[in-house]
Amino acid sequence: MHWIWLMAAAATVIHCFAMAKWIPLPVVRTKYPLIIVGCGVLVIALGDGRELSSVEKLVLYSSTLIGLTVGLFPNRKLFTAWALEVKQGVRHARFEYPRGRVSFAVATTAAFIVLGVALTR
Repeated sequence: MHWIWLMAAAATVIHCFAMAKWIPLPVVRTKYPLIIVGCGVLVIALGDGRELSSVEKLVLYSSTLIGLTVGLFPNRKLFTAWALEVKQGVRHARFEYPRGRVSFAVATTAAFIVLGVALTR
């Protein structure tokens, strides 16, 4: 059980560090980790325990965060450019996000979720 908690903590730290590096805004460094940890705690504590144990929830939480981090990796330069524009005060009505990269992020996250489900069974 200790290894599962360590895996969840490592996944959280890796994901939050990557997002803070890719989006160099103070709000991402301060509030984003709190939101991620808070959501993880809520999922584990308040999630319906009839079907999944807390170990299975932790494995799925970890695999989802790592899948999301890997899926967003190709967008790191785009995120950094947008963050620098926001710092300079440039306002956009909408940020253009390439569809292929959205598909890659969704597919990678889904693949890691399936991997997490396979690890729990």
